[in-house]
Amino acid sequence: MAEGAFSTVAVAIDGHVGTITLNRPDQLNAFTVEMVDECADALAMLSGSAVIRCIVITGAGRAFCAGADVGTLKAILAAQDERAGRRIVDGARRIHALIRGAPQPVIASLNGVAAGGGANLALGCDLRIAADTAKIGQVFAKLGLVPDWGGTFFLPRLVGAARALELFLGADLVAAARLEELGLVNRVVPAHALADATMAWARQIAAAPPAAVRRIKAAVYQSERASLEQMLDWELEAQIACFRTDDFREGLAAFFEKREPNFTGS
Repeated sequence: MAEGAFSTVAVAIDGHVGTITLNRPDQLNAFTVEMVDECADALAMLSGSAVIRCIVITGAGRAFCAGADVGTLKAILAAQDERAGRRIVDGARRIHALIRGAPQPVIASLNGVAAGGGANLALGCDLRIAADTAKIGQVFAKLGLVPDWGGTFFLPRLVGAARALELFLGADLVAAARLEELGLVNRVVPAHALADATMAWARQIAAAPPAAVRRIKAAVYQSERASLEQMLDWELEAQIACFRTDDFREGLAAFFEKREPNFTGS
């Protein structure tokens, strides 16, 4: 698996954990067409690997992602050519499909500001951990824009319609402590400890049985559009499938033998 084949993102693999780093630090990791395409390609590569059991997305430097590149926005105005803007905005479709469809949980590790589309890239991840210096901002209204990159889907589902409207219309940067209160991030840690805390969490997930993890992730999102009866049916079939795995036998043996299990994914 090639780890260095990209120019605007960096990919690193540590055991069963794959990390994608948005890598335009001088531009606060703002989206360009190339970066959106490379981020999607990196996600496709990691999510398609049988070795990778957890994926992390983070940013290089002092920002997670500042949204669309300002230079691109200026070029759209100057040339009255919307094609680049359309590609950046519509790039969210592939990236979110890859995140939702990945068998692995995807963690957003917020090392700094996540604004605009960058905020909604983070909200589209399965889990979020933030440095205590990080901020998320739905800044679109200040630019005369509407939320994109899935913001109108993710934010109301996470905080409710009224709170989502407050955040969209206020268009302010929200500090990490408040993000945790709102349920927009799962964990907040000191900035100096973010990388280690993220990797510890990712390794914990990666140590779990992959077949069960894959089904748990799928079930949570399926439940958003299913009835209780449908989910009970799904749970029955999924549990029977898990009963047949070597990982179930290993987990049960480890429980009775009072040792840590070693799950192989089979």
